Amino acid sequence: MQLLLDWLEHRRRRWPNTANLHLLINNQTANTTGRASNHWISTAMRGQEATLERLRVDRQLEEAMVKGPDPLHLAEVFGLDEKTAMRYADSARALLEQAAEAGPVS
Repeated sequence: MQLLLDWLEHRRRRWPNTANLHLLINNQTANTTGRASNHWISTAMRGQEATLERLRVDRQLEEAMVKGPDPLHLAEVFGLDEKTAMRYADSARALLEQAAEAGPVS
């Protein structure tokens, strides 16, 4: 988590006025709206615990838990197909139910 927070701080300082909405940008993409190349991203992420796949899954599940387990919303926000969106919504619903059954954390 600290790695991601450090990156976001670096990104904000390095490119404060970028219109690029992608999480991972570089010198070539900061002034565009395109994504960084797969090669650049793979090189930057090599050796890190947080893989791109884990970040993507975590972000989609977090969205489902914060906004509610709505597969239509997930499909729209992330461009997911309906089966994938339903899987994420089901997982979020199960986690939310577990949390509700466990009660408040003291």
